[in-house]
Amino acid sequence: MVDILVVRISGSVALKNSVAAIFLFRNTIMWILDENNVVISAVVTLAMQFIFFLVAFACRFDKVTDFAGGVNFVIIALLTFFLAQTYSVRQIVVTCFVCLWGIRLSGYLLYRIIKIGEDSRFDDKRNSCLKFAGFWTFQAIWVFTVSLPVIFINAPSSSKKLDPDAFTPLDIVGTVFYTVGLLTETFADFQKFNFRDNPKNKGRWCDYGLWKWSRHPNYFGEIIIWWGLFLMSTNILWYAQWAAVLGPIFITLILLFLSGIPLLERKADERYRNNPDYRDYKMSTSPLIVIPPSCYKAIPSIVQCYCCCEFPLYNYLDKDTHQALNESTTITIMPESSDATTGNKPPENGV
Repeated sequence: MVDILVVRISGSVALKNSVAAIFLFRNTIMWILDENNVVISAVVTLAMQFIFFLVAFACRFDKVTDFAGGVNFVIIALLTFFLAQTYSVRQIVVTCFVCLWGIRLSGYLLYRIIKIGEDSRFDDKRNSCLKFAGFWTFQAIWVFTVSLPVIFINAPSSSKKLDPDAFTPLDIVGTVFYTVGLLTETFADFQKFNFRDNPKNKGRWCDYGLWKWSRHPNYFGEIIIWWGLFLMSTNILWYAQWAAVLGPIFITLILLFLSGIPLLERKADERYRNNPDYRDYKMSTSPLIVIPPSCYKAIPSIVQCYCCCEFPLYNYLDKDTHQALNESTTITIMPESSDATTGNKPPENGV
């Protein structure tokens, strides 16, 4: 009899614990989705990208593709900022940072594609609804995921976790990261655009300005911008909000391993592999981090690989085109500030 009673009590306790765990999980999910404006951010992003997709596909018009991606970041930042109505210093600063970056990049990409004409990325997608929709779907995922630090910073609860007017050491470091990244990306874009716009440089790779110290300085700037914003968000993150780290990780992985550097390195190597000057440029120039060539050449290859991102998948100098295409599985999914090394060939954007 006692044993039966103990079993019943134990079962009752286990049931109560299970119910409590379910309610806790449900409340956590509801808190994440409602209190942080995550759902509305996702809905707005999907709606915006879907509308632009319809226009682009119906008109066979791809000039607004990258513009839609950059502007979407601005919309999410402003939407979450004004929905919160808390207006802390950190929220104001981060929202302004995203708007400045988004407007600058979107305006540049729109001007560039208008001047260049058609975007060759979509030559095999314009007439295929599924392929074209696939690009826009991934662009929506890119915008939403990378925006997570901003969404959580602008959440109403974030201003209550610290003094709303306090600017911590992490905020300062994040601001430095953002500033260096924005300046690097902006200068790299203008230097590359002016280089390619000069008829004297036809058929050459860009080794001017920042491009003399890095083969992809624009990507370097882009990456540290989002790591800087994430550092600022760490002041207010707790529990599931730490999912914000997916933002900078996502943009870093895309640029380093998917549609960014691998795609452009392959194209440049296939085009210039027989040029000794290009080979010397590639061997003496960092793929990402801005480093003087004389210093980079002195770094051991193993250190170049693990500390400077000189990964083997970036090397197609000694492979024929057919083999390179078979071994590389890059997918074009996000806008880039500018192409990396191709001379006068129209840029093919990589978020």
